[in-house]
Formats: sequence, C-alpha cells, structure tokens
Amino acid sequence: MNIHEGVELFKKHQKITVKKSTIKSYGKFLEKFDDRFSGYDVASVSADDISHFLDECTDNLNRSTRHLRYAQTKAFFNYVIEASELNIKNPCNSGVLFKTFKNVYHSPRKILDKETVDEIIFSARSVRDRLMLELQARCGLRIGEVLNLRVSDVSGRKLIIQEPKSGRDAEVAFIQ
Repeated sequence: MNIHEGVELFKKHQKITVKKSTIKSYGKFLEKFDDRFSGYDVASVSADDISHFLDECTDNLNRSTRHLRYAQTKAFFNYVIEASELNIKNPCNSGVLFKTFKNVYHSPRKILDKETVDEIIFSARSVRDRLMLELQARCGLRIGEVLNLRVSDVSGRKLIIQEPKSGRDAEVAFIQ
C-alpha cells in the first residue's frame, strides 16, 4: 500500500469515527503529508523521513503544536498498519522522534482557597473591580465574558453570556 492510498483510507475512517473538528485539525496536515510521500510505499517511510517532514511543517510553531503533528502522524501509521494488516513497525515509534516532539508538561495550577479569593475581592479598590472579581469567582466567568456583559444580560441570578468561548451563540451562568 502506498501513502496516498493510506491517506484516503484514513480519511474514510475519520469521517465515520471522529468529530468534524478533529477532521479539520488533520486536514491540511494530511494533504501536506500526502503531497510529500504520495509515491512512497508505507513500509518504505523511515523515521528520518518523518523527522525531516515534521521539522519542515512545524518550524516556528510552539511545542504543543509540534507534538500534535507528531501524534497525528503516529495515529495515521498505527491505523494504516492495523487496517492493511502490514507486518511493519510504526516509524513514529523511534525514540529520537519521541524525544524531539515530546509534549512539555506544566506543573498543575495552584487553586486558591475560598478565604484567599474573598480577601482578593474585598481588597479591590473600586466597586467596578470588585464586581468583576465577584462575577469571575462566583459564576466562573472569564474576564472577556465579564467585560462583554450588559444590563440586559442579567435576569435575577441568571446571566446570559453572549458569544462565549465554547462557540455557541449564548450560554447561561448563575450567580451563586
């Protein structure tokens, strides 16, 4: 099986099994991969070939995007090898590739206790700042959502958030 056939097989599989956002994430990357390796047989692609390709595609991108592209390439090969019952090793399983494109893990965020949050809110200098902090702490709103609130969005203890980060038209938050 060549890479072009593998890409087409993988795209058909994705249409059935994954969300549209995942398909979109793979889209352009798979096209570049297909353009670069379309004449190659799946078994003939080496870890070095993939390393050079990923370096070119992810040059000047942040570490998490580089890791994502590596993971997508690895998923592609895993699927093609499994679906076509090839008896080969995934070239992405190379230790060098894994180390080069590994994800950076950040330390967990420190969560403030209720007393500390209350101190921060009560030490606010202006009423406006205190209201913004209260809405963020008590409703779980982001600063952008607080800044976009209008009086017409407030109904009792219910807040209607226009254009939230989730991409929906609106969401509802309740003041606790």
